[in-house]
Amino acid sequence: MFFLLRVTFWLCVVLALLPTGGSKQSDNTRAQQAQKSDISAVEAFSAAAATVSDMRHFCERQPDACVLGSQAAVAFGQRAQAGAHMVYEFINERLAPQETGSVASRPAGLKSAVPAVKASQNTLTPNDLVTPWRAPIKDAPGRKQV
Repeated sequence: MFFLLRVTFWLCVVLALLPTGGSKQSDNTRAQQAQKSDISAVEAFSAAAATVSDMRHFCERQPDACVLGSQAAVAFGQRAQAGAHMVYEFINERLAPQETGSVASRPAGLKSAVPAVKASQNTLTPNDLVTPWRAPIKDAPGRKQV
């Protein structure tokens, strides 16, 4: 919830700082509008700080509205979570492979008496199976003969 508030705040700041692509105005019209809306950055900051301070004390002034708002936020969060779960399941059903490969699939009406043949994993050649030559072990001086 706070993430959405932060995103909304920064989006408003960015939109406020972007230049408007409005119609071309004469210099006189611009000067008149500048006189009407001549607000310094300090005044704008103090107004924003007062608004935030007012929002912090809102629950003290309107406890019923705060309780209702928190209930609505919880309900909205639950609905959003349920919707995200539905979307996840939908995508998972569409993109998941239909067969996992762990069970041989065949039509339900067709029963085979011959089990499915697995591919051989015996990949060694006859040359690979030959034991390499080793020199005979010499008798060591303290070793007993069996």
